[in-house]
Amino acid sequence: MNVELIDKARVRVPSVPVLVNMVSKRVRQLNMGERPYVKPLSIDEDKAEIALREIAEGLLISEIDFGAIAKAEAAHSHWSR
Repeated sequence: MNVELIDKARVRVPSVPVLVNMVSKRVRQLNMGERPYVKPLSIDEDKAEIALREIAEGLLISEIDFGAIAKAEAAHSHWSR
């Protein structure tokens, strides 16, 4: 895995868990036949590297549902009492 590419993607998505989820989801999409948002560097370029380049170039973003996070935290605090 290209460490420089990971570092560039982390500038856009500093949260490692979010970045991992984004790459994983995008790799699944690419494997199912979706077209990449960037031109592959070679015919056999790793799909994870394509996804990382998409993220690093700002072509792929993540939305955070703060309402869902608040609900999950509220449910967790309710059960931990």
